[in-house]
Amino acid sequence: MKAHKATWMTATLILSLSLLGGCAFIRGSMGDAFKDEDVAALKKGVTTRAQVAARLGAPERILEANGYEIFQYYRYDVKSGMILFFSRTNVMGDDLYVMFNKKGVVDEVVFGKRTNRLKFQFWPFGD
Repeated sequence: MKAHKATWMTATLILSLSLLGGCAFIRGSMGDAFKDEDVAALKKGVTTRAQVAARLGAPERILEANGYEIFQYYRYDVKSGMILFFSRTNVMGDDLYVMFNKKGVVDEVVFGKRTNRLKFQFWPFGD
């Protein structure tokens, strides 16, 4: 009876290890989190390019479009889970675009914040 139980436990252990060998959960982020007070401090027609850089640091990208110089700041959070042949990856991000007029003064601020509308969550960690 003991030999049968040991064989059963060994088979269960081998099966479990072979299934778990194909598992991976990864989480990473890029960029700094935005503070609400930093975004609120960006005033249209008042805040200058130098003040924005002093408050938020160097932008990740500087773009030119429609006569504007645009500072782009972002934060991305990536979560990925894989079990054998099934995988799920989710990328959520916050984006901040600060548009300057030709005088170097803020003309527009666009802040896009992530939503938590993901219906299926596959990884063992929360937000």
